Amino acid sequence: MKKKYKFYINIINKIEKIRSKNNVNWMNILKLAFKTDPKSAIKIMKKINYDDKKISQLLNKLSK
Repeated sequence: MKKKYKFYINIINKIEKIRSKNNVNWMNILKLAFKTDPKSAIKIMKKINYDDKKISQLLNKLSK
């Protein structure tokens, strides 16, 4: 069981490392969008936020 746990943790750590780099890239795109076309960026962010809320609701259902 310990061996399997270490395997999962290793994969999770790799995902975490990749996500941290990807989050920086995502934020750079967001800054560029607001710099070049704030009105469109706001519309897109509203859509992203709406979908994120739906995902959160589904995750809440899973955790009950």
